[in-house]
Amino acid sequence: MTISQSNLAHQMTVAGVNFYNSLSDNQKNITFFDYLDGERLFWYYPPLNRHGLPIRDMEEVQISLAFELLSTGLTKKSYQQAKQIINLESILGPIEKAAGKITFKRDPELYYFTIFGIPGQKDPWGWRVEGHHISIHFSIWGNEIISMTPFFFGSNPAEVRSGPKSGLRILKEREDIAFELINSLDESQKRNAIIYPEAPYDILTYNSSRVSLPKEEGLKVSKMSKSQKTILNKLLEEYVNQVPDELSKVKLEKISNYGIDNLFFAWGGGQSLGSKHYYRIHGGNFLVEFDNNQNQANHIHSVWRDVENDFGYDILREHLLAYHVI
Repeated sequence: MTISQSNLAHQMTVAGVNFYNSLSDNQKNITFFDYLDGERLFWYYPPLNRHGLPIRDMEEVQISLAFELLSTGLTKKSYQQAKQIINLESILGPIEKAAGKITFKRDPELYYFTIFGIPGQKDPWGWRVEGHHISIHFSIWGNEIISMTPFFFGSNPAEVRSGPKSGLRILKEREDIAFELINSLDESQKRNAIIYPEAPYDILTYNSSRVSLPKEEGLKVSKMSKSQKTILNKLLEEYVNQVPDELSKVKLEKISNYGIDNLFFAWGGGQSLGSKHYYRIHGGNFLVEFDNNQNQANHIHSVWRDVENDFGYDILREHLLAYHVI
């Protein structure tokens, strides 16, 4: 743990305490769960009712404090993306209505803030922000942020094609860089990288609490050229750099220690914008998945996972074992 990470954990804890203390007793009953409650391990990204306090049931000052907490776990760019994804509900609703689709209500105020454990105490605590196409999870223990995954961003539509926001592509970089990479490969490399002739309907890990995937598949990064590795690194950083530098540097160092060359890049489906496509980068405890299949390839799901330490599982387990609790 670095001093800077300790400072970030402190900022996050202060923001968590301020939000928690702003709640009425009734709101706390809705927002609060024990840290070890199974609810903390359940996550989902489609639109549905959730446990936690939705924005629509907050007062203005509470909304400000809630988003202050969210901002402590994100960079300026990813915070802006989160707000854009939330506001995209106001665009998606009219699009679906015009198409005659009957769906779950699209409402930018149906994003839920949930607290696990009491912020600022000696025991671990965590927070979750979740709604349609956002699922963000942080766990904090004392002066250390012990987990920041799963980290899910999606976008529907992936590209807004009409109205005042026409042309908006909230997650364009993680799509365009991937196209740059797959199209930089020669035919021999593509034979290894393309493991699915058609894109899967969704990310394969879906909303699982623990990652379960086949062995690493696709093109091993060691088989890429220097320029291709540079593109791969840009794509990888697009996910890891969603969190502040204090955290992303630690994660990138772990990936470096594991060996960039030991990662695998896998692809499915088309290789140009507008075609249904899927990719993942996987190796050791690092995994990202991206899928753009639904709505005629205009609906993105993307996720960053830590195979062993999603939800702080590995760190917490080591502690419990050390104290003979399990």
